[in-house]
Amino acid sequence: MVFVWIVLAVVLLWVELHHVGFYAVFGAIGSVGAAVAALVAPSAVAVQAGVLVALSVVGVVAVRPRISKVFADRRTLRHVATGVHGGLVGHEALTEDEVGGALHRGHVRLAGERWLAASTSEPIGPGRRVLVRAVEGTTLMVEAVAAAGTGDSGDSGDTGKRSARAGRPLRGRNAP
Repeated sequence: MVFVWIVLAVVLLWVELHHVGFYAVFGAIGSVGAAVAALVAPSAVAVQAGVLVALSVVGVVAVRPRISKVFADRRTLRHVATGVHGGLVGHEALTEDEVGGALHRGHVRLAGERWLAASTSEPIGPGRRVLVRAVEGTTLMVEAVAAAGTGDSGDSGDTGKRSARAGRPLRGRNAP
């Protein structure tokens, strides 16, 4: 009977690996427990089945919710967001060199990383603050951010916004 419990455990582990619902794994643990019980008491099939059911129920009721919560938390704790496109649009960056149109791309610094960028309008000089409007492949499509108190685009003057290194979204009137 030990062989039957071990085969059942392997089959349940295979099912768990393909469906990751955290149900079959506890059945597999219960099957291993039943195999151990079969080694101790080979003729007590009812006891073996009881061990299987008890371990499976305890696992599903007591352990599964905690494991599921850990995996759910891991999925929601993203540093940027869900995917590059949704996470970078609306953030402020700093140009490192001249950023022109699609044919004259430059580079920006966003969240401490260097990104390829293209301007959505006129060319933007180095050291200027820009806003990410879109992402096309690995290129950020940016436009200059107007400095506070002027109608000019540039990095002269503090607007109270977060730095380009912080990589946080804009708030207030310049937010997309």
